[in-house]
Amino acid sequence: MLKQRVLTAVVLLGVLALVVTAASPWPFLLFLALACACAGFEWLRLTLGMRSVWAPIGGVLLFAACAWQAKQWIGGDFKPVLMLSATVCLAVFLWLALLLPALRHAQVSRPAHRLVNSFAAVVTLLATWGALAYWYLQRGAIFVVSLLIVIWVADIAAYFAGRAFGRHKLAPSISPGKTLEGAFAGVVGVVAWLLTSAHWPKTFAASLQSQTSWAVLVIMGVLLAVFSIAGDLYESLLKRRAGVKDSSQLLPGHGGVYDRIDAVVAVVPLGFLLIEWRAW
Repeated sequence: MLKQRVLTAVVLLGVLALVVTAASPWPFLLFLALACACAGFEWLRLTLGMRSVWAPIGGVLLFAACAWQAKQWIGGDFKPVLMLSATVCLAVFLWLALLLPALRHAQVSRPAHRLVNSFAAVVTLLATWGALAYWYLQRGAIFVVSLLIVIWVADIAAYFAGRAFGRHKLAPSISPGKTLEGAFAGVVGVVAWLLTSAHWPKTFAASLQSQTSWAVLVIMGVLLAVFSIAGDLYESLLKRRAGVKDSSQLLPGHGGVYDRIDAVVAVVPLGFLLIEWRAW
């Protein structure tokens, strides 16, 4: 299983490297659209039922919407950016008002609210795709990758610190393997990455720091790390309610696409809000 997991991760990173550095923006934007569609299909299966016919339909519609938007933006038409900003704000609101409170109550035996959680899936995925696509076109690959590293650092630091030092469970009814010690390490890792990468031009942290102080950058790092952990826990809650181990088996050794980007869909809308609010 570990060999399969590592091989899949290497292949995915290789594909990501190829599409990010391609001469045309189309490969990366379509890669993002495909990830959005697959995650949407998996997320909707968890909320609507594993056999729901609406899950694949939703995935196809998400891909079509992202591809259409990519065509507009690549053609130089950025008029719908106001719509993207509204979608991002709605996504962050849904996290604060609906998804995070669901973790606090942690009613794993309770069925998911089908329509509300399905609506949240569509909004947050569109917001995530739109933010990453917009940033890639406007700010470049370095910016996007430096933001994704925020999530990877949080995940890796939490995993290894939890295994080495974890004693106190973070959310035992949702995800028994996660610990407070691991979560703390994830927060420290994110803050350290932001403080380091803020010295490098064209990175996500450099853009944040240019708008605020170093102290506020630390606070933002803590907030982003918390959202990263929450995104992971929320998907675990959905899987518990659906009675499945993984969102799908699309990625050998990793489960589904949603399993890989559960933290991304929480962090990216918040990151967009923190970076772009001055421009609205």
